[in-house]
Amino acid sequence: MKQLVDQSLVDEYQSKGYITVKGLFSAKEVEVLNQATSDVVQMDGPQVMRERNGLPHVIYGMHLMDKRLAALTRHPKIVAIAEQLLGDKIYVHQSRVNAKQTGGAIVNWHQDFGTYHRVDGVPRPDGIMIAIFLNDVSDYNAPLMAVPGSHVEGVVSQASTLTEAEDRDRASKYRYDITMEKMSELIDQYGLEHIIGPAGSVVFMNMQVVHGSTVNITPLRRVILYLNVCTVDNQGTSFARPEYLAARDFSAIEPLPEDCLSSLAAA
Repeated sequence: MKQLVDQSLVDEYQSKGYITVKGLFSAKEVEVLNQATSDVVQMDGPQVMRERNGLPHVIYGMHLMDKRLAALTRHPKIVAIAEQLLGDKIYVHQSRVNAKQTGGAIVNWHQDFGTYHRVDGVPRPDGIMIAIFLNDVSDYNAPLMAVPGSHVEGVVSQASTLTEAEDRDRASKYRYDITMEKMSELIDQYGLEHIIGPAGSVVFMNMQVVHGSTVNITPLRRVILYLNVCTVDNQGTSFARPEYLAARDFSAIEPLPEDCLSSLAAA
């Protein structure tokens, strides 16, 4: 198995629950992904979750909708690092575009595995949330915030699908939001970090890390592509949600050539 991150980053991943690999994708590859995202957000359907003003917020199943985003899931750097951290072959459980619109919805504190386990029947937290920055993410444009080390807590029981959540009828329908009382305990114990980096950076996060993001009150763009992958022996069993939310294809990802994205650049 190809090793793309050194042992210090592996140790950081194991202790904090996440790492950021800056500059993993080139400017040309980011341009291809931005072009693909621009096309996908124009689509409509049940997989598109919108803000109250109608602008797209989250588009699920992105790799099922565009060949460039499908190629992203098989990019050799993504596959190699995920396999290195997990120690096994992987499949894509869920993918999505997250466009943090100015004045749009917040994303309350949660664990991705909280939904995958409770709703999709994924048995173990043997998976990674992979976040690809399509523009610079700073302190100002609503960066992802995480509780480092919180993955050791397991599935936090003080969580529920909140009917009063701002985006209840859209992106949060299946999200188990963690109570503020529990968040206070977790932050007191583990602290809190924001995750920033230039366009092309990629975050690899254990699916049990508690995370969220606040409202973007700036006009600055903040688009992140997410791939949630699991080991091939850690498959969903309930099939309660449609395929754009929870995988039906559990076959191992086979990486494409190194230029799989750059070769798809518009002429």
